Amino acid sequence: MSRFARGCAALLCAVSIGATAQDFGDTPYVQTPQVVVDAMLETAKVGRNDYVIDLGSGDGRMVITAARKYGARGFGVDLDKRLVALANANARKAGVADRARFFARDLFATDLSPASVITIYLLPEVNLMNRARILALKPGTRVVSHDYGMGDWQPDVEFEMDAPGKSVGRNQRSKVLYWVVPDRMAGRWVWTFAGEGRKHAIELLLRQNYQKLEASATLDGRALPVESATMSGTRLDVVLNLPGAGRVSFSGTRINQALDGEMVAAGVKSPWSAVRTEIIDQVHVNAPPPVIREFAQ
Repeated sequence: MSRFARGCAALLCAVSIGATAQDFGDTPYVQTPQVVVDAMLETAKVGRNDYVIDLGSGDGRMVITAARKYGARGFGVDLDKRLVALANANARKAGVADRARFFARDLFATDLSPASVITIYLLPEVNLMNRARILALKPGTRVVSHDYGMGDWQPDVEFEMDAPGKSVGRNQRSKVLYWVVPDRMAGRWVWTFAGEGRKHAIELLLRQNYQKLEASATLDGRALPVESATMSGTRLDVVLNLPGAGRVSFSGTRINQALDGEMVAAGVKSPWSAVRTEIIDQVHVNAPPPVIREFAQ
């Protein structure tokens, strides 16, 4: 379910000579096979409490399936008014018109903030043009794309699958790519840990590139090995090897400048919290803007 039909029958017409970056917001309509729709929604773990926004909704099958199969709500946008009318008619036929609606609207003029899940089948350049808006959404928002990525923002999940009936490509295969909008975890986090009869000061330094973390730590000012440091949305998971305690995991959710959660040591769970004493810019914020390819005149 791709974007914005203008009467193009194949994806290649989007790269015709004379097209420029200003044309990239108009992606030709290519129908997503139902099996791929199902896989995208399953990958995003769509449920009845989700609000799905489909950018380039075509015949409406993405949001309609989310509403019919999972009880979700949402809407789709497309520039082709005929497709919008068809999608709304399909929603009525499926009995989900109260939960699946479709609008003739430019995706760049669409408020994405209500979404807990965003689905896309857009050309790579359009994904890049839209990436900053997606990264600015509430951390934890899930994004799932058919075929195309987001430049150097690597997906959390990516796989290929058979796509019978797919009208573009030679092998009737599709890619599914999935991201979770990351929180801002970069900075210096501190907390105390009781071990060996006294309290120890732990300091964790996180540098962040999208959802990827580089971590270093100290225990009472001395270097401490970090076994792993990962994040998904607002959740941070860290595993440290502590003297006298062994492998200890710390998991928490960011609330302002604090992390609240639990730690697990020797199989025993207990409350855990940390405070951020220094904020560091995310690496991707300071990176050069993505290059949007312009086709030759």
